[in-house]
Amino acid sequence: MLRTDFHFELPQELIAQRPAEVRSGSRLLTLDGLSGAFADRQFRDFPALLEPRDLLVFNDTRVIPARVFGVKDSGGRVELLLERVLTADTALVHVRASKGLREGAIVRLAADQNARMLGRQDELFVLKFSCDVLAFLQTHGQIPLPPYIDRSAEPADQERYQTVYARAPGAVAAPTAGLHFDDAVFSDLRSRGIGHAFVTLHVGAGTFAPMRSDDIDQHQMHSEFLEVPVRTCAAIDAARAAGGRVIAVGTTVVRSLETAAGAAPGADRIAPYQGSTRIFIKPGYTFRAVDAMVTNFHLPESTLLMLCSAFVGREALLAAYAHAVRARYRFFSYGDAMFLTPSRTANKPA
Repeated sequence: MLRTDFHFELPQELIAQRPAEVRSGSRLLTLDGLSGAFADRQFRDFPALLEPRDLLVFNDTRVIPARVFGVKDSGGRVELLLERVLTADTALVHVRASKGLREGAIVRLAADQNARMLGRQDELFVLKFSCDVLAFLQTHGQIPLPPYIDRSAEPADQERYQTVYARAPGAVAAPTAGLHFDDAVFSDLRSRGIGHAFVTLHVGAGTFAPMRSDDIDQHQMHSEFLEVPVRTCAAIDAARAAGGRVIAVGTTVVRSLETAAGAAPGADRIAPYQGSTRIFIKPGYTFRAVDAMVTNFHLPESTLLMLCSAFVGREALLAAYAHAVRARYRFFSYGDAMFLTPSRTANKPA
């Protein structure tokens, strides 16, 4: 398949620049992969779509203030955007500077700290900091809003570009399907007896990188760290045994659970997993771990749009997206949500 097979027209004004006034005040477009039927709802209606046996799985990663600025010895300004922490004082980063960085170059940072360039990993730079990376970013960094949000980060983004259950620091982008969940939604879920569990996937800035190859089979995914703990696997087993669905809140959870399932070939139950993933889910993929998903609207020709197409079918998804444009849904990170149930070909036979 070609990258352009996943194109759709999106008016610029539908790209949400700020979150909804209330988290659960977003809209929700439901799409049934079996029939292709879709319906307009409000996100606060979401718990009513579930059954007590269902299990919601969330990504509890926490966005860190991953963007910092410094200067080279030459006086040139440098912008650093964290991709992934490697050790306490080394990190893989994106660098924006007029002439890049040479090996051994020093970037002078705030509070008399610095970072020295050790080498390259493809387009990314390995930097050694003179201090603890995460502690420095927490004090001196900025929240890295996505590139399609055409404004600088504001104080309100410190809280709103973060899920209410965020726990494990390490992401440079929010798992945005979770941004719609607030205390009112969780209260409704509890009253209905709907359980939940967590995985951790630290979203990297590579999630925003455009696909460069025309043939999607030639695309190489970026690497991200994830953990699917034992207790989550046990919760999934219990939900399945009770006849419930495993519902992923966000594509990061889909990628986490499917990576864990793929690491235990032939196993009937999902196994604990800790490590990196480069999983690229595209049409033709057979889902082993996920029965339904909550997700935001994704960029045209993006790998995440391809993931959703694999779950519900490309034609059905693009038809729903066309409806969302006509109905003036809000798109991308601070936008509205979808609830997807799979097509006949998405899941392995029982």
